Amino acid sequence: RSGLLTATMGLIAQGETKLTASGAGTLAEASVERFSPFQGKITRAGVDLGSVVSADFTYSNNLDKVETIRGDGRIEDADPGMVMMSGNIAVRFRDTALLDQATAGTPVELTFGWVTDAARSLVFKAHAVYLPRAKTPVTGPNGVQATFAWQAAKDMTLGKTVTATLVNNVTSY
Repeated sequence: RSGLLTATMGLIAQGETKLTASGAGTLAEASVERFSPFQGKITRAGVDLGSVVSADFTYSNNLDKVETIRGDGRIEDADPGMVMMSGNIAVRFRDTALLDQATAGTPVELTFGWVTDAARSLVFKAHAVYLPRAKTPVTGPNGVQATFAWQAAKDMTLGKTVTATLVNNVTSY
């Protein structure tokens, strides 16, 4: 609930063209609005997931650079790989909903989102998440806490693993 969100992106680019204008406006107009973890929300199957202590996730499209010997120093291509999304959710036990889900071995939809207001939000929806059985050590009078190291799979009905939705005041990029 404190500090600012952090994201790290590794990009592969080739043959980029310097633009004279930006879809986000001129530099004088551009301002960065960051989301606060305080505005975060995690849902399981569309219902708020309570008692979450911490959560993180990693997304990768696993592009594979085709590095060949070329006179211009560029890569030849980038082959698409299998999309991967995984993460960790640490929860304090108030019920056994996640433990029951892990034991059953059935996928569930998890959503990680930050909503400032109706005009600004960032939401990542993993459509078919599998939870492993978590070890639940009892460490003292402070309650029981468990960490689920989850893995998302491709939802066969939707044909995708994850959907990211950004809502802001920029009409197009």
